[in-house]
Amino acid sequence: MALTKSEREAFLAEPHVAALSVEAEPERAPLTVPIWYHYEPGGRPWLLTGTESRKLNLIRAAGRFTLMVDEVSPRLMYVSVSGDAVDMVAGTRDDLREMASRYLPPQAVEPYIEMAEKEHGPQTKVYLDPQQWVSLDLGSLGDLPAV
Repeated sequence: MALTKSEREAFLAEPHVAALSVEAEPERAPLTVPIWYHYEPGGRPWLLTGTESRKLNLIRAAGRFTLMVDEVSPRLMYVSVSGDAVDMVAGTRDDLREMASRYLPPQAVEPYIEMAEKEHGPQTKVYLDPQQWVSLDLGSLGDLPAV
């Protein structure tokens, strides 16, 4: 379910690591990288990045970007991968079950499948041909030095 405006603003105000996505050059997927940002409810999110960085050059050229925020626990780690979308095939109920089983507790899988088939309709399974990788593992938050 969608968050209310106040719920999403409160969530965005928490200190998460965001994924920044910005259009890249033709024939490439968008650049997506983790980034820190600042936000206060009712205000504008902001971030800091190198003045000559590739991401800032792309933001300038595109005139827009996206921040995606999620919770990361118990370690601070990311992997970003880009490439061609290949082998697009009709998704199956087994595919939906496999994906739901990855994220949901076992008792929620079948109810989710029923809801997804009813609410989302047919699915397409898309494979990514990995071509560009960016990754970092900062380890456990407990391993970071105190500030």
